[in-house]
Amino acid sequence: MLPPLNPRLVLRLVPVALAVLAAGALVFAAGSGEPQPTVLVGAGDIGSCTSKGDKITAKLLDGIPGTVFTLGDNAYMSGSRSQFRQCYAPYWGRHRDRTRPAAGNHDLLTDGGAPYYDYFGAAAGTPGQGWYSYRVGDWLVLVLNSTCDVVDCSARGPQARWLHRTLQQEQARCTVAMWHHPVFTSGGMHPPEQRLLPAFRELYEHGVDVLVTAHNHNYERFAPQNPDGIRDDAAGVREFVVGTGGASLYRFPDAVAANSESRDDRSFGVLKLALHPDGYDWAFVAQPGSTFTDTGTGRCH
Repeated sequence: MLPPLNPRLVLRLVPVALAVLAAGALVFAAGSGEPQPTVLVGAGDIGSCTSKGDKITAKLLDGIPGTVFTLGDNAYMSGSRSQFRQCYAPYWGRHRDRTRPAAGNHDLLTDGGAPYYDYFGAAAGTPGQGWYSYRVGDWLVLVLNSTCDVVDCSARGPQARWLHRTLQQEQARCTVAMWHHPVFTSGGMHPPEQRLLPAFRELYEHGVDVLVTAHNHNYERFAPQNPDGIRDDAAGVREFVVGTGGASLYRFPDAVAANSESRDDRSFGVLKLALHPDGYDWAFVAQPGSTFTDTGTGRCH
């Protein structure tokens, strides 16, 4: 015959038992569902000592796990060492260990971008080039240097040869490209960068799914397009413009570019890409108090 249980011991063990059961339920739930997607999250046009937008967006990053990307113009106005230290590091800098950057035109104004390459180190690729690739989950990520006044953006330049070779060799079902200047944009300050069309054409011909850019300080999403700007839902590249990382925002003009599907010029925010083996979900995560949202899903080619 078993001895009677001590009532006080029972009361102490009940919470522990419930916790164990709850933990088991969570493990079961996690194991029975779909695999968790890989997350890319970020923006461009970020560290400005004259705006508090970077403080807002860095706080958004605090609550979003995954790899952080930047889309250039990380430290205004000239990418100096003091500007990286004073304007970028205090906020987005706390995520540096999980950041993969792209260079913008402002980042390259000081010593050919030496402070930019020094700040981000090996994560920024080879100093003086600014193009590199990496993998996140099942996805290939291509980062290019789009400042065509500094690098050769032609179809025969070293960056173009690297891009072609990488797309040929790095076989991936899904691919996202990132750089600073938009190929398509409704503007607000800067027109489309036509010198990047050879790179965009290379993306299109190799079935790249997404391009993420910045430079105009607003948010815009385009339908999938071919290099001629014609909508192509079957094989087109979907471009996002996410220049909402912290620097003062630009207002859109009245004219809207063809195939532009969503726009906002009032909210700082970051783009979150949840990457699946055969597709992706996007969500523009806006600053607190903003009523703007943009979410959706796409499948890889």
